[in-house]
Amino acid sequence: MTDVTDPLHAELLAIAREAAARAGDLLRDGRPADLAVAATKSSAVDVVTEMDIAAEKLITGLIADRRPDDGVLGEEGASTEGTTGVRWVVDPLDGTVNYLYGLPTWAVSIAAEQDGETVVGVVAAPMRGETYHAVRGAGAWATGSWDGERRLACRPSTVLDEALISTGFNYVAEVRAHQAEIARRLIPRVRDIRRGGSAAIDLCDVAAGRLDGYYERGLHPWDLAAGDLIAREAGARTGGRPGERPSRDLTIAASPGVFEPLRQLLEEAGAVQP
Repeated sequence: MTDVTDPLHAELLAIAREAAARAGDLLRDGRPADLAVAATKSSAVDVVTEMDIAAEKLITGLIADRRPDDGVLGEEGASTEGTTGVRWVVDPLDGTVNYLYGLPTWAVSIAAEQDGETVVGVVAAPMRGETYHAVRGAGAWATGSWDGERRLACRPSTVLDEALISTGFNYVAEVRAHQAEIARRLIPRVRDIRRGGSAAIDLCDVAAGRLDGYYERGLHPWDLAAGDLIAREAGARTGGRPGERPSRDLTIAASPGVFEPLRQLLEEAGAVQP
């Protein structure tokens, strides 16, 4: 079981787990049959639904009730500075297009930062019946399709040409075209490529040993904050461009022996250019 010795981290974990569970229930059970697009973001196919907005309101309302002086950064517009040194980074519905189409690969992602460092991450995947969580220094764990609470461990390292790698594509057409070219170059060099549609779930699948690695460009802090911590606490390596943390420029998570060969292959293919 998760052994959290810091009382603040234990409190943040409890809040994140409750908020993710409640938002997940809302999204799963409250999805209207006539769900429609409420707004668009980067392009006409990068959508927001009424349920994204409702889930973020639920999460930020719960956080404001429990810890009113914390900062919040949410995908759907929530933004407060806070005065405690704690900031919540919230993606109320990661995988909105999947959700819109009735596909099951979507998640609620909630991370808590303390003085700029992610210390708690929770990702709830309601259609899988699974929730993943991590506290810095206390490992990564999951509940749901396993008996009780299971400690996560990334997959043992393999050679790159036997590695199963996941990625994602941007909603801006010219960016997506470049990403497709990178994937085309990778496919002959790895076991295969997957594209699930939720960065948070991909990162947790690296943590759970269901993928050897994952990479993507164009992610925002709310897309990766919780999943990145969960992957790292499960023993995976994470990073971005050479010597940098995961970022909008590039996010990579992989088993330790796969990480550097994958990063080098991405560099050769042109994926790590600014």
